[in-house]
Amino acid sequence: MSIIVEHWGVVDYQKAWDRQTMLFDEIISQKMNHELTTSYLIFCEHPHVYTIGKSGHSENMLHNPGNVPLVRTNRGGDITYHGPGQIVGYPIFDLEKFHVGLKEYIYKVEEAVILTLAHYGITATRLEHATGVWLDVENPQLCRKICAIGVKSSRFVTMHGFALNVNTDLDYFKNINPCGFIDKGVTSMKQELGRKIDLLEVESYLTTFLLQLFND
Repeated sequence: MSIIVEHWGVVDYQKAWDRQTMLFDEIISQKMNHELTTSYLIFCEHPHVYTIGKSGHSENMLHNPGNVPLVRTNRGGDITYHGPGQIVGYPIFDLEKFHVGLKEYIYKVEEAVILTLAHYGITATRLEHATGVWLDVENPQLCRKICAIGVKSSRFVTMHGFALNVNTDLDYFKNINPCGFIDKGVTSMKQELGRKIDLLEVESYLTTFLLQLFND
């Protein structure tokens, strides 16, 4: 299936949300008119921002330093942080074209991240009853998230997506209960490997694995 890959660079969260929404609405319109649909895989970085999903709780914003915007959005999930050094991926997919439901879609996105991390020698997996990609899930004291996922879906079209901590400044997560968890840590590829990682290289691996998984 055809997937158009776009790199938006560093873009304000609200602007990216607006651009996503235009593509999302375009695909839904195509479906309703029985036209061929186009799917998009978008990569970007955001300036510092906290976002809360539609089922999120404001009390999970523990402290806001004041200069970081807080945006209530229409994705699933609770509160998270986006900022420099983090790869944000927005798959705007017509799931019916790929013959997958929402649960399998999330599984495949997680799998692409897991495979990418494995290339760097980081062993990651899923955590039962939670979305995203995690490390050391068998040890509750060490369990930590490296990639968050929050999705909106309508008529089997997706928007929003995932945020992989590559060189992210993890101090910003100290101001929140990430994704609503009070007993789980957050990490990054830089934290795990002890060195800065090339973002474009990571994007390249993510693209390869996502295209493979959704074109099987």
